[in-house]
Amino acid sequence: MTQIQITWTKSCIGRPGIQSRIVRSLGLRRLHHSVVHEDTPTIRGMVNKVAHLVKVKIVEPEATG
Repeated sequence: MTQIQITWTKSCIGRPGIQSRIVRSLGLRRLHHSVVHEDTPTIRGMVNKVAHLVKVKIVEPEATG
């Protein structure tokens, strides 16, 4: 399955609390921290809520063999 890399680029200070909780639940701990998740509708919905705070990049699967 396709994976996406999510990088936290902007602070949550001054944003609604729900956005801070979404960033935390994505597994992001500090600014410029990146995590990789499966590209599922649930993750996409969370990313859409905080799209102005994160950067998303599609990770290509590595060829094995």
